[in-house]
Amino acid sequence: MILDETDKKILRLLQVDAHLTLKDIANKINLSLTPVHDRVKRLEKEGIIEKYVSILNKKKLGNNLMVYCQVTLVKQTYDVSAGFNQSIMNMPEVVECNFISGSFDYMLKIILPDMESYHNFHQKKLSILPEVSLINSFFIISEVKSTTVLPI
Repeated sequence: MILDETDKKILRLLQVDAHLTLKDIANKINLSLTPVHDRVKRLEKEGIIEKYVSILNKKKLGNNLMVYCQVTLVKQTYDVSAGFNQSIMNMPEVVECNFISGSFDYMLKIILPDMESYHNFHQKKLSILPEVSLINSFFIISEVKSTTVLPI
């Protein structure tokens, strides 16, 4: 799908504030309501807009610890990866999981209340997976930038 400049303007606005009404968007980009509605529906239908979400303040919810984990699997086969992937999907503490290239296999982003919670997660959930060979953990001291806004 080719995005024109008007599509890009709509996407930029919605990334910053998904609560904008179609009327608000139309006013901001100097377009009438019907074409804005049609464009947003097309962007949704084409999968450019996947979903609308609320971004929560993790610290106000008591999740003060962010950890990145490098995970190395016992073997780099399809079955081992598939088993690990399925296990990770059932761990709400893991907010991102990426299969990567390099000296380890996965990078996980984990959000938890505190170090004790991470210790329990590490010992009782992650390290007991039969697919896992090695875990290296990195604890975030200060989050410098966190955004969901993609460059368009």
